[in-house]
Amino acid sequence: MDEQIREIFYSEDYESFYSMLNVRQQEKYDYVEHIIKTQRIVNSKFIKKIEGSEFYEARISVGSDEYRTIVFAINASNFVDCSQVLFLNSFLKKDKKQYKKEVRKAEKLIEKYLED
Repeated sequence: MDEQIREIFYSEDYESFYSMLNVRQQEKYDYVEHIIKTQRIVNSKFIKKIEGSEFYEARISVGSDEYRTIVFAINASNFVDCSQVLFLNSFLKKDKKQYKKEVRKAEKLIEKYLED
């Protein structure tokens, strides 16, 4: 079994979204999560910095659908060095404008997370 490098925590929003996915979609999400957990340097096909924010996006492709999950590196200033990440919110990518809305939502979720 692969050595775990990162621990993933999940917001309620993320867990709610994930639970509504079908089995095939969940398998793709699980595959990307496994890569995030076990690889120090993750290919940009799976994780990428969101410009102008402190967040990253996990990238999941299922057929022609592109899903994104907003990810926060909890205990480091960058993804490569972190050992804990928080999956904040997930969405089906439709257009670039959607990112601003989802990043604002993630900012509110991270504020709530830091309060708890």
